[in-house]
Amino acid sequence: MNSQERVWATYRGPFDPCPPVPFKTYVVPPNQYVNFQPPGLPQYPLPEALRAGTLWPAFYSPYESKAGKGKGGI
Repeated sequence: MNSQERVWATYRGPFDPCPPVPFKTYVVPPNQYVNFQPPGLPQYPLPEALRAGTLWPAFYSPYESKAGKGKGGI
């Protein structure tokens, strides 16, 4: 599990007609923990920065699609 991923326990009502979903997850982006961008942060080389979507490794947050999970993937 990613360190930026959080787990949330959903509420199950006693008369809920839907099948229970015990847990949901969400991602907290790393920029939520930085008040300001300090000078001199290490930087990716430009080709790698384009692949990562950010110039600074401290702000990198991987994205994993959950749309195709359990159904063979896409």
